[in-house]
Amino acid sequence: MKPDLEFVQICQDESFKAWSHGYPFRTVRWHFHPEYELHLITRTSGKYFVGDFIGEFEPGNLVLTGPNLPHNWITDLPEGTYSEEFCTVLQFSDAFIRPLIAALPELGGLGAILTASQRGVLFPNAVSVAVEPILKDLIAARGARRIACFMDIVHILTLCDKTELLAGPHYSSDSETFMSGAMNQVLIHIAENLTDIDRTTDLAAIAGLSPSAFSRSFCKHTGMTPIKYLTRLRVDLACSLLMSDADEPITNIAFHVGFNNLSNFNRQFLALKGMSPSRFRQLHYTSKGQAMDKSVFWDSDPAQQPALPHTSARSSALGRPPLRPPLPGPASAPLIGMA
Repeated sequence: MKPDLEFVQICQDESFKAWSHGYPFRTVRWHFHPEYELHLITRTSGKYFVGDFIGEFEPGNLVLTGPNLPHNWITDLPEGTYSEEFCTVLQFSDAFIRPLIAALPELGGLGAILTASQRGVLFPNAVSVAVEPILKDLIAARGARRIACFMDIVHILTLCDKTELLAGPHYSSDSETFMSGAMNQVLIHIAENLTDIDRTTDLAAIAGLSPSAFSRSFCKHTGMTPIKYLTRLRVDLACSLLMSDADEPITNIAFHVGFNNLSNFNRQFLALKGMSPSRFRQLHYTSKGQAMDKSVFWDSDPAQQPALPHTSARSSALGRPPLRPPLPGPASAPLIGMA
């Protein structure tokens, strides 16, 4: 069974992503991504899968997986039940961490851990106990405090000399083969063309499916319809632009992220973020440097959050090209889900 591709969106004003979620959740599936992931179980128990490894987990299970290494944690909760707390996750890219190691000799010990993470690294409980409160602080931290927390975690990991490698020595994750899956190709296309996609029929054609079959398959893969997925990604991209530029007109941002209708952008933003775009920007700059309520950034129902793209060698769409000006005169055919 091929793993699903998960795109990881790291905000423009951040170097890495730290977050937590409950169970079940959209990312709890056999999946892979180009980022390193430090994964800490905080509640529940069950089985976990890393490459060709299968093991039992419980709270305190702390694992570092390397780029494109398939993984999944499945709890033994009864079907139909939900746990508000499951795990805390730290994700960072090779492009972020390798220059740091090259620039800072003190980080030399981290290189060996990153190499080992290609097979998955399990840390002992003493390490997870030390890391857990720092991970929680990291989620709420802003500015330079985030870097301090990250370095504290790195320090603890590099001191550990009793790790366990999970996947077998001959296991190899074939990311190119994984990427070739029809739905993964669709997600790659969305990440690379997020603001320019006009019709779901174009996405269905990439997958080689009829529109109705594509919609069913996409929902199974991501947990939501293609239109809902695109809308949420575009709103999240708008949040990143609102936080990175205090002066860019909101109208320009709305058109830049793929909305042809400003009133609909405001309506979708309010529905997903619980406030208007202008209020979001005001809160960000008022509270800059302070911890903000995570509900500002995410929907009230975490299970409905989409898998988010992150700029990488295979996914460059979330860089910031020149803002598209408002369309003159009557609106052209609206983008899907954006009218």
